[in-house]
Amino acid sequence: MNPLYETLPTSIFAHMSGLAAEHGAVNLGQGFPDFGWPQDVVESAAQALLNGSNQYAPMTGLPALREAVADHYRQYQGLVVENGDVIVTSGATEALASAIMALVSEGDEVVLFQPLYDAYVPLVRRAGGVPKFVRLTPPDWRITEGALAEAFSERTRLVIFNNPQNPAARVFGEDELRIIADACVRSDVIALSDEVWEHLVFDGRRHVPLASLPGMAERTVKVGSAGKIFSMTGWKIGWIVAPQALALPISKAHQYLTFATAPNLQSAVAYGLGKDTDYFETMRSDFARARDVFLRGLEEAGYAALPVEGTYFVCVDLAASGIGVDDVTFCERAVRECGVAAIPVSAFYDENKVRSVIRLCFAKQPETIEKGLEGLRRAKALMGA
Repeated sequence: MNPLYETLPTSIFAHMSGLAAEHGAVNLGQGFPDFGWPQDVVESAAQALLNGSNQYAPMTGLPALREAVADHYRQYQGLVVENGDVIVTSGATEALASAIMALVSEGDEVVLFQPLYDAYVPLVRRAGGVPKFVRLTPPDWRITEGALAEAFSERTRLVIFNNPQNPAARVFGEDELRIIADACVRSDVIALSDEVWEHLVFDGRRHVPLASLPGMAERTVKVGSAGKIFSMTGWKIGWIVAPQALALPISKAHQYLTFATAPNLQSAVAYGLGKDTDYFETMRSDFARARDVFLRGLEEAGYAALPVEGTYFVCVDLAASGIGVDDVTFCERAVRECGVAAIPVSAFYDENKVRSVIRLCFAKQPETIEKGLEGLRRAKALMGA
């Protein structure tokens, strides 16, 4: 076996979800919603399956979906996107893999922000890249100019940036985006901007795409996800938006990974991206309402939750909640003894881990949230000071 994969542990999500199933626990760990998908988009996929093509889609995606992505970003984010700048992929992770394989060569340094999506580091190392980490810490998870400068060198080729950020639930402001943009422009570095949570921002915030900052349009690869926008994570429809100089090599990597993606799902996503503004506003309101219910329940149970600006996750500071065990111990005992699954945030670090924070998913029906809170109350009584 390739030694990179031989030494990788089982994904924390597979591990905790497996324990949740084994112990009949409420799964607030893995980030999938149990509400919120638009029925008309599902019906559109069914009709396309019955009446449309079921053969290979074009390698770069159905023209209708590429056009819909371009139109969507022009309307909602003011980006100038042409159809030829869009590549449809089998989920956002495949988009990330295609970009990293195409843009990273042996010995290139890649700057990453911890905590991070756990696929980033193995993909970078498999491409021969050398990860260089910027460590973000609770409660504010802020990006600083000094920390970023330490991670850059003359060998830096790529920056991978996630905004809104999973697991921290941060929506980075323009001041922090400018720090990244200035560093990329100054060092002539490409940015791979993972923006899959772009529509899940709360409290009047707006998502600012990294490509919209001065000097970044020509050096940014933007990744999006229909699964996150429409709450259907199993569909695995993602896309890349990039200028032609970057899209061309990425498409060459993509053609030898999945080549093409289910045409009926592409057709339905194209339909969904054209939905009116009310859909996206209502979707955000529904998730914000679930967040607020969950945050109130956590507070009443004695937990110190960190701010939730975007995504459908909330982080809890165990130490500030009066719980003396580390995040891994808490999560293992909570799922086995208290009937609720969470994710230790230390799993999102490759080095210099934060070990006192857990991540919970609030994208659940009220009864699921209440059962999860019951388990968390038991965990607090069991492991609290």
